[in-house]
Amino acid sequence: MTPPRRKAAARPFAVGAGDRVVVTGGAGFIGSAVVRALLGRGAAVTATVEPGGGTENLDGLDVDTTTVDIRDRDAVFGAVAGARFVFHVAALYGFWPRDPTLFYDVNVAGSRNVIDAAVAAGCERIAYTSSVATIGLGGTAEGTPATESSYADVAHLFGSYKQSKYVAEHEVLRAAAEGAPVVLVQPTFPLGPRDRRPTPTGKLVLDFLNGRMPGYVDTTMNVVHVDDLADGHLRALEDGAQGRSYIIGGENLSMSKLLEMLSGATALPAHDRKFPSSLAVVQPLPPISSKGASSPRALGTPRGGPHVAHPHALRRQPGPRRARLQLAPGHRGGRGLGPVVRGQRLRQPRSARPHRLGRTRDHALIRPRRRPCRCCRR
Repeated sequence: MTPPRRKAAARPFAVGAGDRVVVTGGAGFIGSAVVRALLGRGAAVTATVEPGGGTENLDGLDVDTTTVDIRDRDAVFGAVAGARFVFHVAALYGFWPRDPTLFYDVNVAGSRNVIDAAVAAGCERIAYTSSVATIGLGGTAEGTPATESSYADVAHLFGSYKQSKYVAEHEVLRAAAEGAPVVLVQPTFPLGPRDRRPTPTGKLVLDFLNGRMPGYVDTTMNVVHVDDLADGHLRALEDGAQGRSYIIGGENLSMSKLLEMLSGATALPAHDRKFPSSLAVVQPLPPISSKGASSPRALGTPRGGPHVAHPHALRRQPGPRRARLQLAPGHRGGRGLGPVVRGQRLRQPRSARPHRLGRTRDHALIRPRRRPCRCCRR
């Protein structure tokens, strides 16, 4: 006699028709994709929009929008009230900010406001969008892939964005340890429609299409379609474990392969000029894998491909003006090459100049080799 089949366990956090869901940053690139995925489930979605932000990505969608600065605690509490689920996607992203504290105000304090508001409102689940930039790479030099459980060396977190996201992630994990029903999503590099700003990967595609790429560095990255990334957000919220992190990635592509695919799709010529890694603005990181115990494979594999990631860090060098300011006396970490007067070009005696700053077509700073001395040939 064949034993009766067991009924599949009910999914207590499944997003259903009529569920009120709040998406912070809902008009952004990733946020608007999450909104569309939720609307496909029949959810009643409220998207928060930053003050002065556009809503073009939400045109034609049956979604409520509300303008909220996530640094405003009272406004966040009001927007989240009555929601069953919250997706906290909003974040401040950029390089070399004029005011680094703004990253912490938005990414750290803003995230705490959203988590506290969701807990106070009695939300059943919260999905927090983190970043693969917070993952540690300690054993990757020996060929051991990093996973969601790998901790980062803070000395390798370059820039205010990565540092603030690292701190924010720990604040979210602290809230989870105190009982907040939150799961964390760590996206790789998304590509897809509605990337208006654009993201670094989107800009790479635009630069190729507009003929602004003089060549490439053959590194490897993991790219994921933004719709697959949105699907991963929903699966993490519904099936993920409280307080656990999940890398959501797509397909591993070398830079040359990505450019070859773009060339095949557009009939534009592929670049054959390969730059040495010493001049790279995009510098690769060792392999990252999500094949650990907390792998999103347990959540079901999205249609975009396997969850094995080789993301790279984007380290943009400062422009010449900012470089001069950072070398002036009084700037932390500066060498002090003399006073900088607004509107005046910095000039120092030749002996005081450690090197001249050159610029590539993509505005990256390069340091040329020092010419040998004529007398001693050193």
